[in-house]
Amino acid sequence: MEIRVPHSLDWWRGMPGGPEWLERLPRLAAECAELWRLELGEPFAASNASLVVPAGDAILKLNPPDEESEHEADALTDWGGNGAVSLLAHDRERRALLVERCYPGTPLLELDDDEAGDVVAGLLPRLWKAPLPQYRSLADVAARWVDDLPRTWERYGRPFERRLLDVALAALRELGPSQGPLVTANEDLHAGNVLRAGREPWLVIDPKPMAAERDFTLVAMVRDRQEEVLAGERPAERLERRLDRLTSALDLDRERLRSWAIAHTLAWGFDPEGFLPEHAQIARLLL
Repeated sequence: MEIRVPHSLDWWRGMPGGPEWLERLPRLAAECAELWRLELGEPFAASNASLVVPAGDAILKLNPPDEESEHEADALTDWGGNGAVSLLAHDRERRALLVERCYPGTPLLELDDDEAGDVVAGLLPRLWKAPLPQYRSLADVAARWVDDLPRTWERYGRPFERRLLDVALAALRELGPSQGPLVTANEDLHAGNVLRAGREPWLVIDPKPMAAERDFTLVAMVRDRQEEVLAGERPAERLERRLDRLTSALDLDRERLRSWAIAHTLAWGFDPEGFLPEHAQIARLLL
């Protein structure tokens, strides 16, 4: 059968190379099904970064032409299934991965902040391996953000106050060159990317690997569940509690994590349709 690309991926039409990738997806899925002898189901409709398709006890994942997912297979291979899903096959040219399927596969979002944080704090030391040389460098990415963020902020109509931008830029200039020992950091490690499994209680999926200091590795967990945080009571206290518990559990520098989280939240707030205002709100609360 021909795979139907879910509408959740439509935003890729506004990204470089996105329209061509979307056009190729049904053919790429068919080629992978033939190559690996897969019987594909319907793609997961909620997937908004990659095409994710069930294939029996495996998952076929077709990644877009972006740098963040370029070395996902390398990270999964290096981890060898220790705290993360196992990589079963990989086709670099097609940016295709075949990974183990988690059962029941419910995300860590089913737990509250404290319990979810404890799970991630238990997993992270197993994932903090020496980074592979092909990974993106956080120092390089931070330097690029220093150059790009002001221009992007202007192009998007100055969607938040200059003071917030200046705080992020100052943090990036200070933190990037002064990092501690580098590890494999998953830039997108949040509760939606940790699934309940059978082989282990919880497994990490969808890594976006970088060479970064440990203090950076929790940025996505700090700002996780943004809409829920902003709609709830005492959102600033909730973020402060996350900072306290996560840094205490892993012996990390609380203020470095806070500063990285502010900068990362703003840098990841821009998409083809505009700036996501909740990112600015979270950054303000963290500040």
